[in-house]
Amino acid sequence: MSHNNCFLIIPASGSGSRMNTTTPKQYLQLENGLTILDQSLKTLLKMDDIIGCVVAIPQDDEYFQTSNYQKHGKMLAIAEGGQERFHSVLNALNTLAEFAKPDDWVLVHDAVRPCVKASDVQLLIDELKDGGDGGILATPMVDTLKLADDFEVQKTIDREGLFQAQTPQMFKFSVLMKALENVVSSDAHITDEAEAVARTGAKVKIVIGSKDNIKITVAEDIALANYYLRPLNDEN
Repeated sequence: MSHNNCFLIIPASGSGSRMNTTTPKQYLQLENGLTILDQSLKTLLKMDDIIGCVVAIPQDDEYFQTSNYQKHGKMLAIAEGGQERFHSVLNALNTLAEFAKPDDWVLVHDAVRPCVKASDVQLLIDELKDGGDGGILATPMVDTLKLADDFEVQKTIDREGLFQAQTPQMFKFSVLMKALENVVSSDAHITDEAEAVARTGAKVKIVIGSKDNIKITVAEDIALANYYLRPLNDEN
C-alpha cells in the first residue's frame, strides 16, 4: 500500500427483525463457532493493508464484549450506532478522525457479509490505491428483472449495465465524511455509502466481486453462508 493507510468501519447496529430471533443477526453463530460479525472481522483484520478498525454498535449492546476481536490489536475504538446505517458510519468516521488523515482510505463493510474474501478486498484496494475517490465490490446482474405492481408483472427491466452492490465500499476519508454530512444536513435517505458519495459528484468505481459475498437477511441465508465458508474452514 502507498503512504495512504486503510481503515475499516463495520456498522453493526442492525436488529435482525426479519430473522425471527431476539439476538441481532450479526451475533448469530455460524457452524464454525464464530458469530457472523466475528467471521467478517477475522477475514478483514488479517489483511496487512487494513491497519485499524472501528465497529459501531448500539449503546445498549451486550454482545460485542464477548467477541473474539474486541481486544484485537487493530481494534481502535467502538462508536455508537445510529438510527440509520449512515448515522453509524458517520459516528465511526468521527471516532476515526483522530487516527486517519483526510487522504487515508476507509473501507465500510456490512457486519452481516461473513463470506467476504480477502482476495476480493485486496483487488478493490489495489484498483483504487493509485487515485480516484472510491469504489465498491459488485456483481453483474444475471437474473431477468421484473417490475411488478401488486405481484403482477408490469415490465421486464433491461439488466445491461446493472450491478448488485456489495461491501466493502472504499472511499477517501474526507470524501466519505463530506458525503455523509451532506446526507444528514439534507435529510436525505440513502441505502449505501456509494449513493451518498455519488451525490457529491465524486466518481465511484465498480470492482467485480464474488457472488458468494452474500448479505445475511433471512434465516436460510445462514445455511448458505455455512456452505460457502466450509472450504475456508478446512484450510485453517
